[in-house]
Amino acid sequence: MLFFAALFFAEPMPLDMPRAEAYLVRDSDGTSRLEDRFSDLDLWTSRTILGRWFDDSGRLFTVARLSELAPGKDVSFMTRAKYVHGAVQLGKKDESARLDSIRLLSPLDLPEEPSKPRNPIRGFDSVLYYHGTNTSSVVAAFIPEESPVWYLAVWDLAEGDVFDDCLEVFEDEFLSKWGEIKKKNLVSELGFKSEKRKAKKKRARDDERELLRADARHSITNYPSWRAIDSNEFTILENLPHESAFMTELTNSLFVARARYGAVMPSPLDGSNVLALARIFKNRSEYLDSLGVNGVEGMEWSAAYWSAARREIVAYLPPGGEKELLKTFRHEAFHQYFSYACSMIAASPWINEGYAQYFEDEESFNWKCDVDLEAFAEMIPALMAMDYEQFYSGSDIERHIKYRLAWSIAYFLEKGAHKVLREPFKNVKRDYIASLLKNHDMQKATADAFGSEENFKRFVAEWRKFWRATSGD
Repeated sequence: MLFFAALFFAEPMPLDMPRAEAYLVRDSDGTSRLEDRFSDLDLWTSRTILGRWFDDSGRLFTVARLSELAPGKDVSFMTRAKYVHGAVQLGKKDESARLDSIRLLSPLDLPEEPSKPRNPIRGFDSVLYYHGTNTSSVVAAFIPEESPVWYLAVWDLAEGDVFDDCLEVFEDEFLSKWGEIKKKNLVSELGFKSEKRKAKKKRARDDERELLRADARHSITNYPSWRAIDSNEFTILENLPHESAFMTELTNSLFVARARYGAVMPSPLDGSNVLALARIFKNRSEYLDSLGVNGVEGMEWSAAYWSAARREIVAYLPPGGEKELLKTFRHEAFHQYFSYACSMIAASPWINEGYAQYFEDEESFNWKCDVDLEAFAEMIPALMAMDYEQFYSGSDIERHIKYRLAWSIAYFLEKGAHKVLREPFKNVKRDYIASLLKNHDMQKATADAFGSEENFKRFVAEWRKFWRATSGD
């Protein structure tokens, strides 16, 4: 059964980061920056739920702290700072507002009247059940003695469970031991009370970065197997076997890589509000479970991905171990950087995947001399017009060819384009990003980056000449 022992042994389910909507804004000082906004419901939910755990039989246990007034029916989109500054404390005697919160978190329709435990439970001012006559979930709101807020526990049961037996376990193994659970910090709370005071001392852009960091840490705060590693520009959440030396290497590598991204692919946007967030699972099974949560079905073949909507890199420790994970991180971290650099506007896969491959393989030359350069050159126009569905489609071999061809384009831009007479491709990257920010169109951005069809044809010809010389043909 779940509960007291399960808080040690059950599998934690990391909380979802809110889904972001990107806005490009211009500040009074003339700088432009990305501003993330979220639905007030997503922000409220991410801050209200303290943790979720599931067991091998499929039971799911959720604990929430009902401390902030739930949003209304009309969805509003706002920055984290605006939400925090406007958050209203939920009074412990406000029954109507409490019911609104429970409705948002309960998997069941609430009964007209709650019920109470058969016997009083020590340590609580009140315990109320909202599961009605159903036998699939236990839904309980409770307020400990001297607590300023109510809590909610939802236990979704497994098929075949006897409801009355489960209710008895819930009371004996969770509610009756709440004091011990809190004492041992098995269900702890992130301190949001000082946010308003601290936020006033910071610029809004800095405020957003730190609030995102706080939300990220909150998503794992009740999971002893998970850890958070912070630096000024990033936070990494991980449940790997504890290897401090590796995490030091990873964080140092990420710091160096982000500096390289900015030098090679400079952005016209102010990125001082950006936080590079990453989540690393200890195995592939947990990683695959995250695909559905983040809405990236169809990428089961991947080793990692950049979840643009939730603003986090998601990866796992692969069979190749730490060295392979470092390589994967250099790739995905570029996607993260470039997404922010382009205000979350989708960039063409030829430049996005090409440069991700370039930074992944930057220290090693990996172009086979036996490739058919003429056939590859003929593929370039089609490749550079592809969207992501087209780029990711096909067999593993076909995807590999597209990735390597995109890499060869990035490699040529960095290692060979500056040697072409009069440097006709000098501003390709700059002009691509400028067009993308203006027009939100990846195909037009490619066309604008090269300026004319004639110049694009010359680019293909110079690419062919460069690789023929490099390959020794």
